[in-house]
Amino acid sequence: MWFLILLLILAVIGLIYFISWFVKYRKSGKCPLCALEKMGAPTKLTINTDEVEDYDSGAALTPPMGWSSWNTFKQNISEELILSTAAAMRLSGLTDAGYQYINIDDCWHSSFRDESGRLQGDLGKFPSGISSVIEKINHMGMKVGLYSSNGTLTCEDLPASLGNEAVDAQTIAEWGCEFFKYDFCHNKKISGDAPVIEGIELNRPGKAVEYTLRPEDASFTGRAQIVNIKRLPSGKAIGLLNHNAGTATFRPVVELSGKYVLTLLIYKSLNLHHEQYLQIIVNGEIHEVFAQKTKGFNPTGRLQLIVDLQAGENEIVLQNPVRTLADSSYTQYSRMAREIKKATKAVSEKTGNPEKPIIFSICEWGTSLPYKWGAKAGNMWRTTHDIMPFWKSIYLIYKHNIKLYKYSKPGAWNDPDMLEVGNGKLTEDENRAHFSLWCMMAAPLVLGNDIRNFVNEDGTAIENHPVLNIVTNRDLIAIDQDPLGKAAKRVKNVSGIDILARPLANGDTALCFFNTSSKAKGLSFDLNELAEDDYLGFRAQSSYSVHELWSNERFSASILSASMPKHGVKVYRISK
Repeated sequence: MWFLILLLILAVIGLIYFISWFVKYRKSGKCPLCALEKMGAPTKLTINTDEVEDYDSGAALTPPMGWSSWNTFKQNISEELILSTAAAMRLSGLTDAGYQYINIDDCWHSSFRDESGRLQGDLGKFPSGISSVIEKINHMGMKVGLYSSNGTLTCEDLPASLGNEAVDAQTIAEWGCEFFKYDFCHNKKISGDAPVIEGIELNRPGKAVEYTLRPEDASFTGRAQIVNIKRLPSGKAIGLLNHNAGTATFRPVVELSGKYVLTLLIYKSLNLHHEQYLQIIVNGEIHEVFAQKTKGFNPTGRLQLIVDLQAGENEIVLQNPVRTLADSSYTQYSRMAREIKKATKAVSEKTGNPEKPIIFSICEWGTSLPYKWGAKAGNMWRTTHDIMPFWKSIYLIYKHNIKLYKYSKPGAWNDPDMLEVGNGKLTEDENRAHFSLWCMMAAPLVLGNDIRNFVNEDGTAIENHPVLNIVTNRDLIAIDQDPLGKAAKRVKNVSGIDILARPLANGDTALCFFNTSSKAKGLSFDLNELAEDDYLGFRAQSSYSVHELWSNERFSASILSASMPKHGVKVYRISK
């Protein structure tokens, strides 16, 4: 009885607290319902991206192929290791097979930035500097990738790029980096709360205020509106911009084009104990401001930034598009994507050399379903947490990633993480299956083993090295790199055998039988069943030319019979 009474008392106290918060939040010019809506679907993107163009860097028209330092070496990397690995890639024949990126993962950099605030290589492990390492690898005929995180630190607690997106993008572009993995460690979620705006002042640097924009000068969308704030001198402000509730748009007319100081006059609520976020979109260019928690008693605060205005009418849009975790992630990755594109263009204009596009790899771990928005912000996106060098990890990642086939296309790829082929205690059948599944899923092929083991002391490739033979299977690589860019779909499961198929650019079809069970199994499959799936564009006929890509066996058939060991695969290219 007493327990129920206690629960009732706590419920009443909670209700009173909620009502008090609701009233105070609304009186401060905010939309409380919008703040509550974020709890409904944290992984749902509420930002409208319909008019946003794909990132489309001009690179990654097929899935990127290369090597990464992380899986095998983690923090134990150095200039010598990276250069010797690059040499091994060339000597082993991996570059001839299509592998071209040497990706230096976390721990390449020093724990402090240089005097100009720029990232720099570890001062002991990379004595020549990262720019020099990149130049040497470029001379070998390969490209280099680097790593950072969108949080306050990288996963290994080194300097990351939050707040330094522009300078970091400029730095890696000037160094000649052509692949950039952007992690999610120490992520700081963007607040969906937005400051209440009393007005905007505009002036050229060194001039007094020339234009003042008041709430009544704005037009509104959604729930955004003019609110009454008694503490403000004017008594009015623009509110309900929080949590993607709406926008306020000004169209100021100025006499002269050029740089202007834009000053936001914000309401400093005494109840504000957290950071607020606002986007100011000036003639299509996004600027971001962060209003810190306030302690002062003056009701009006100021936030300033420099913007470009044109002579005549301009458009200034105020909004906070962030409602969910997915909105925050999309906004942060889009921010770095914009800076990368600006940086590569600026380097090209400065040097007079052709622009070097940077493949942008979103490593958000699948937390906010990045496959639904990744193409707008990058070239590839991790669909899961980190892969590990044991079969269960590989299989669970496959099970999730195979469902996402519709999101892959040229220039934009599902990334089930790096390859563990040759690592751990995977059997040869498991190594083959792992590589085959990644190729069928149109995944980036980024090796994670020690490829120096593929080369003899005299610099020649080791003949018939079992792992090297797997990762250089030209027929499988051709499936992965097919220019049509349509990933495999799981079309059927027969007693524990997954049947995967993907259409290819020349009209062929790639077909994979994958034994998911822990014992040997076999099946017979009528190829004409593939005609039942519109995704494949497969047309039935009496017989087909069949090429099994591991045994290199070629024959004609309409029904395939095959047996596979546990975790084994058969992969066929079907021609008409």
